[in-house]
Parts: sequence; structure tokens; C-alpha cells
Amino acid sequence: MFVAASNRSLYFDNVKFILIFLVVFGHVISPLKEGESFLYTLYSFIFLFHMPAFIMISGYFSKGYQKKVFFLRSIKKILVPYLIFQMIYSVFYYLNGDEEKLAFNLLEPHWTLWFLLSLFCWNSLLFVFGKWRWKGLLIAVILGVLVGYYEGIGSYLSLSRTFVFFPYFLLGFLLNKEHMRKIVRSKLSVPLGIGVLVCTFALFAWNSSLIEESVSWLLGNASYASMGIESAVGGFIRLGQYFMTALVIFSFLALIPSKGFSVTMIGQRTLYVYLLHGFIIKIIETLVPDETLSSYSGHYILLLMFSLVICLILGSYFIKKYTSPLIELKNSAA
Repeated sequence: MFVAASNRSLYFDNVKFILIFLVVFGHVISPLKEGESFLYTLYSFIFLFHMPAFIMISGYFSKGYQKKVFFLRSIKKILVPYLIFQMIYSVFYYLNGDEEKLAFNLLEPHWTLWFLLSLFCWNSLLFVFGKWRWKGLLIAVILGVLVGYYEGIGSYLSLSRTFVFFPYFLLGFLLNKEHMRKIVRSKLSVPLGIGVLVCTFALFAWNSSLIEESVSWLLGNASYASMGIESAVGGFIRLGQYFMTALVIFSFLALIPSKGFSVTMIGQRTLYVYLLHGFIIKIIETLVPDETLSSYSGHYILLLMFSLVICLILGSYFIKKYTSPLIELKNSAA
């Protein structure tokens, strides 16, 4: 089931499909959550683990960093698409009125594009931290904690998120298929996983103040001071967040099936969904009045189905065929 990084795995394709669905669903409900307590709870719960899990899986499949082509491939597959879509988003935000002037700022990632810039940085950091192995993970956690004390940290070059989320990427890099099998396929993994997920969601649902305080922490893009923590306690909160998130990630992974489904193939095209779904959501937010949007906040099934349809369309062969020159720099889809 847990194959080498160079081979396909139905398990990991299922993981990536569910995670990209959660990404889309999280962004769909984001503008609707303020007036709906259940959506706010669900939003916070999703953001606790969905990107850290995505980042960890990305690290798991980055074990070939010592190969000569690794860095060049990172430039072509990650950095160049980031630059292309950063410019596209700049034009898009100007046309929809979010920006008064057309400006191409390549150093301040637009919305979801922080992930690509940080992913390029994480791949580059492997040339140092990959050699340090588990000692490097300890250093990465320390850096992730310390960076929160720097008040100037933020979205510039995605520096905050790069350091805050790097431990998840490095953890994925360090895990091998035997580690994964022991963690998520032991006899107790499923019941423990269900228990952890249910208890975590219940904790968020029970403590409304926890939700309000946690969202900015889960995004990983701000200093402790900007989140209202002036003392040294901010670092201990982040350490607790690392532990809690890792526990929820592995609980989530324990529940993912290993067999193929009709949607499994989309797990191989998550980059297409990730880069393109923002345009759909932003266009809807621009064209549809806020009052009309908020009226759908209680239609949970409809929101789930809408998110699923976005994933099915953007993860289709048709979309890959005609957008691969932009996203993968290919003339045609394979």
C-alpha cells in the first residue's frame, strides 16, 4: 500500500483527493461562516489539519532531493507556476475590483499561492535539513516556534508560513512506508483515529472562544504579538498546536481506504484544483451580493455538493488537457 515515492499509490491518491476537497470546501464556506456557528466550527476543524496534512504528504514524496534534477524540477514544477499564477491573479484582482491599480508584486503571494512559494522553499531547505534527519526536525520545530516572536513576520515571501509549516513537511520527508504502515494501519488506528477526530471536533464545538482565537493561529501567517499574545506563552501554544495537529493528521490518515474509486484519479491532479478553484470562488463572491451568499450558509449538503462538483470539474482530464501548459508547462496532458 505505502509504495516508494516514485510510484503511484491509490491510498495516497485518495488522501490527496479528500484533502483537496477539504481545501475547496473550506474556501467555499469561509465567507459564510461568520453568521453560522456550525460552519465556523467546521471551518476551524478543517483548517487545523488539512494544509498540514497536505504539506506532510508533499514532504513524503520529496525523498529524491539528492538527485541532480530535483532542484531544477522544483523550479519548473513549483516556482515557475507560482510566478505565472501570481501575475494572473494580479490581473484578476484588478479586473474584479479588489485592487485599484494593476501591480505585479511577485514577493507577496496572492491568497492560496503561498503554498507554492513555501513548497519551493521547503524543497530547497531539504538540502540542509535532509542531512540532519530527525535532529533537523527538532531544529525545524524550534524555528517554527521562534519565528512567531518576530513581529515583522508575515506574508512577505510567505516567510511565516514557510517556517511555521516546515516541521510537517520535514516529518513527511522523514517517514517511510514502514513508519506509515505502523502508524495508520495498526489494529487500534481506526478506533483511535475516530475517537481523536470526534473529540477534537467536539472540543471546537463546545468552546466557541477557542474557535475565535484559533483561526489566526491555524493560518500560520502572523506573529504572536499580532494575535494578542505578548508574552513567551505564544511559543508553548504553538508547540501544543504542533502536537494536536500531528495527532489529528495521523487520525485522519488512518481512516483513508486503500482501494481505488472513481474520484481517486483526481488525487493525481490536485494542483489543478488548487490553482484554479480560487477563480471560481472569487468570481462568485464578486458577482453575488453578500446577502444572497449568506442565505446559503445553512444549506450544508448544497455546499458540500458544490465543493465536490468544483473538484470533479477542475480535476477532470479535460481541464488538465487545456491548462497543463500553464500549470505543468506541458504542451498537452498525458
